[in-house]
Amino acid sequence: MNRMMALLAGSVVSIVCVEAVVAQESAELPIRKITLYHSGVGAFERQGLISGSKKVELKFETAQINDILKSMVLLDLDGGRIDGVSYASKEPLERRLASFGVDISQASSMDKLFNQLRGARLRVTTSEGTYEGPILGVESRKTVIPPTPGGNPGHFDEWYVNIVAADGVRSIATSAIRTFALVDQELNDELNKALAALAEYRGDRVKSVEMSFSGPEAGDRRIAVAYVHEMPVWKTSYRLVLDDAEANKPTLQGWAVVENVTDQDWKDVRLALASGRPVGFQMDLYQPLFATRMWVPVPMMTGIGPRVYETATNRSVPYSETSVTAGDPGRRMAGASKAGAAPAPAMAVKGTTGWEGAADVAEFSYDAGDMTAYAAAAQASAGDVGEQFMYTLDAPVTLERQKSAMLPILSSNIAGRRVSIFNVEQLREHPMRGVELTNDTNLHLMPGPIAVYDGAAYAGDAQIPHTSRDQKRLLSYAVDLDVGATTETGAGQDLLKVKIVDGMIEQTWKQHQGWKYQFDNRDSKRSRTLLVEHTKMQGWDLISKEKPSEETEQRYRFEMTLEPAKSGVLDVVMERTNASMYEMASFDLPTLIGYAQNGKESQAVVDAVKKAASMQAGINQTQRKIEELAQERASIEGDQNRLRGNMGTIDRNSDLYARYMKKLGEQETRVEAIAEETRKLTASREDQMRALTEYVRGLDVE
Repeated sequence: MNRMMALLAGSVVSIVCVEAVVAQESAELPIRKITLYHSGVGAFERQGLISGSKKVELKFETAQINDILKSMVLLDLDGGRIDGVSYASKEPLERRLASFGVDISQASSMDKLFNQLRGARLRVTTSEGTYEGPILGVESRKTVIPPTPGGNPGHFDEWYVNIVAADGVRSIATSAIRTFALVDQELNDELNKALAALAEYRGDRVKSVEMSFSGPEAGDRRIAVAYVHEMPVWKTSYRLVLDDAEANKPTLQGWAVVENVTDQDWKDVRLALASGRPVGFQMDLYQPLFATRMWVPVPMMTGIGPRVYETATNRSVPYSETSVTAGDPGRRMAGASKAGAAPAPAMAVKGTTGWEGAADVAEFSYDAGDMTAYAAAAQASAGDVGEQFMYTLDAPVTLERQKSAMLPILSSNIAGRRVSIFNVEQLREHPMRGVELTNDTNLHLMPGPIAVYDGAAYAGDAQIPHTSRDQKRLLSYAVDLDVGATTETGAGQDLLKVKIVDGMIEQTWKQHQGWKYQFDNRDSKRSRTLLVEHTKMQGWDLISKEKPSEETEQRYRFEMTLEPAKSGVLDVVMERTNASMYEMASFDLPTLIGYAQNGKESQAVVDAVKKAASMQAGINQTQRKIEELAQERASIEGDQNRLRGNMGTIDRNSDLYARYMKKLGEQETRVEAIAEETRKLTASREDQMRALTEYVRGLDVE
């Protein structure tokens, strides 16, 4: 069987393809299949019969043309050929308007229009009369508004058009113009055409897409057209019925909410709902794009003489009937059938040939081989589309345009149990009634709301995320008022060890924090399976003797049973280890001795600290001596200033003057001695500090 397919500017995304705010119904190609995706697109497939050469027209909303050009797939499955697809071009509005004699894309006001028409003859009517002549230009002038009593004059810019009239140049304010007309009829027609193009562009809502098929006149051929474009995301809604009998599994009913926002009815359509979210984007393929090109000056060259070129030695290869051109899909696909299979005859159909009665033709199918045959012949490679779970409704669906429907997609028992869920961060006084479900239905459950029924009574609402096969979900739907909860917390820390590392004292502490959850089951008839969620803390370890039944990324989950009218307690303890560093000199020696007596550190640590403290004490003593000498020198210098002041007021030959001179000499001798002692003490202090540094550096004692 010859299979013909053309891919237009896009790839195939499941031939059970889509439609959105869509094409008008084609009697020749009715919609047979629709697949809706959670990514906001739908895939539509049309099927029909054709004989000979035909052109099929579908109408789409202008906003959908880009999606159609990106995704359309054409198949002629019985030996025909696809000649191509044509559609009305959409030239950018600005470019189209610029092609007229009057470019109204740049003429949003009267002054801009007149400026663009400089030189054209204009007839203007004002309250003062009618004037006619070529437009000289447009200018802006400052206009003064006379002030009101006690006010200030106003100023604004007013536009004037200058016309070369019979009696001279007339300047006419555009605000004074009542009517105007272009005297040049051809230019006036251009203005009307531009305005008509603008109105047409605004009202152009529907575009036609014409597909050309050619083939033998005898016999009917099967053709299919598939495309993808925007559709509302289909939604799910569930009902979960809990049975009082513990042995019975809950029952889950699922409904799909589907909207037909297209402009045509869906009649007996095979509807599929896919769980996947294929990557989708929009691209403007419909509007012509014009690349910006640089202007290059015309080169000026001096004249050159004739030149004789060498004769080529190679010749072009003549065209052969077996050659294939890349632009001819029909020739490229000739004989492209499954390996080893002879071309199949056209499908026999009861009725007339051509399009008459095509809507009554039984639905046909095609497989992946039909999709890959074209790709192989076109030297293209294909990859896996990926696995997607899909709901396909058994019965055909009929849904009128602009209508929505709720369609049943599943009804099954599902593994589950009643639980109460407590999380102190969400509700402190009560747990939540809930249910733990395990998806053993062999179906994918899409995200959506769940109305929970306890027997025949409505119990509350829950929400389920996407749930794969065998995946477990925990849902809550009501507050469990029959169970009370209280929470107590406590914290503390213990010193584990003290040691010296790189000359620093390191203390290691063990911090612990505890929570005591107490629950009171006031229900005298039913027990509770209680799941307690406890938030993990980064860097903390769980050390409780009660171990969680399961963990999530952010929480521990503990399970406990509360008998009817009984209470229960859950203790959760977490701990972490911290280390802090201190300078040896800043640490209190009696505290260290106390740690050693309590076994938190070794005697070697105490001895090392004692030695360092002793060395530091020697440094401190030397420093005190240096400071005492400095104070003595300052005292002597103060006394010397006093003596010199007194000596300036007494007779140099007096005994008092001589006594002052003697005392000054003795003080100078002492100042010199102090300077020498200070130098020696300073050097000694430096040696002591160096010795302490060398001792402490790299000191590691445990």
